[in-house]
Amino acid sequence: MINAIALPVTEESQVGEARRIAVALAAEVGFNETDRGKVAIAITEAAKNLVKHAREGEILLQILKTAAGYSIEIVALDRGPGMANVGQCLRDGFSTAGTPGTGLGAIKRLSNFFDIHSVPKLGTALLMRLSPTQNSREASPDSNYLEFGVVHLPKAGEQICGDSWATENDLDKNLILVADGLGYGVLAQEASREAVEVFRENAKLGPKTILEKAHAALKDTRGAAAAIARIDRTKQTICFAGIGNITGVVVTDSQTRSMVSYNGTVGHRMQKVAEFVYPWSQQSLLIMHSDGLAAQWDLNRYPGLATRHPALIAAVLYRDFKRTRDDMTVVVAKVREAA
Repeated sequence: MINAIALPVTEESQVGEARRIAVALAAEVGFNETDRGKVAIAITEAAKNLVKHAREGEILLQILKTAAGYSIEIVALDRGPGMANVGQCLRDGFSTAGTPGTGLGAIKRLSNFFDIHSVPKLGTALLMRLSPTQNSREASPDSNYLEFGVVHLPKAGEQICGDSWATENDLDKNLILVADGLGYGVLAQEASREAVEVFRENAKLGPKTILEKAHAALKDTRGAAAAIARIDRTKQTICFAGIGNITGVVVTDSQTRSMVSYNGTVGHRMQKVAEFVYPWSQQSLLIMHSDGLAAQWDLNRYPGLATRHPALIAAVLYRDFKRTRDDMTVVVAKVREAA
């Protein structure tokens, strides 16, 4: 997954720019002319909805790499009036803006995957993923499949993100890393990417041991805040170790549990690191993020959001709690039951 591209959409002139960028990204990863046309229609409809209904509209674009190939993820976010009845708004012919009322329905039909969340007076988040026709539609995952949603963006005005994240999956276990290189820019990115290298080379080890190895490897870098979570779906546990300002939270049945990190900087000052084990279930959510996202969020403010796709959850948190003066990464993981 590449960094997300964040595009403000608050006026009509920005609709065409969003379409141009999305089509160019699709072309880069092999979408043919027909498939690029579908991307153009979907993002145009989403962007027009933002102009019509939103006070603050934004589109996030990401390229995803899966076993089936590349796909493009489009998330439309707004702080508009929201929808009292999402199902009604998805039906062709329904409109509150005097239009034909086919936009959301068209987006859903064009998408390989579609999800939406809306709360009156808070706004709407719309997720769509489109793949080339040669790729099959997303297969129904096994019951133990862990799926992820990520928003990964540099500080406003910068091109390089000093945060990094990574996952390693092995049968019944999933290992997740979020690292935030000190400061921002190239040197911050070098530090966080070094943490990723150590993480991948030592993925069979526990979070505490990996962080200790990263501490030695990052001594010639700026250093980083870093946290690692290991989900064991057989034991129904999550083991967590963190150094610095990486937030780790487990949400189960509307109950939020913050996981423990120690102060310090991986590569420079790490007086103590320890693992803590917490309960995990099929209904749990893992949320990890750098300090580019304010930590005072509460999922209970958003009815039904915890049941949506992790990418939608990550995007809503980004919309409402981002800090534009820092790099930002938020990773959301949950088990998706087989259909």
